[in-house]
Amino acid sequence: MSNSFKSKWDHFSARLKQEWGDLTDDEIKKAEGNIDELIAKISDKSGESRQAIAKKFNELKEKLDS
Repeated sequence: MSNSFKSKWDHFSARLKQEWGDLTDDEIKKAEGNIDELIAKISDKSGESRQAIAKKFNELKEKLDS
């Protein structure tokens, strides 16, 4: 994993934990690189639809990319 990707992933995972406070570091680490798995986990825990979570993911990603 490149340092640039690692840095972005670290920032992204921190934002995920801010958005979904009950998401654990272990859950994020386990799903690292598998966004679909992470979206499913968040959906199971929060009751939010996968579509709503995917939309939030994209918004968070856009903020990090800018």
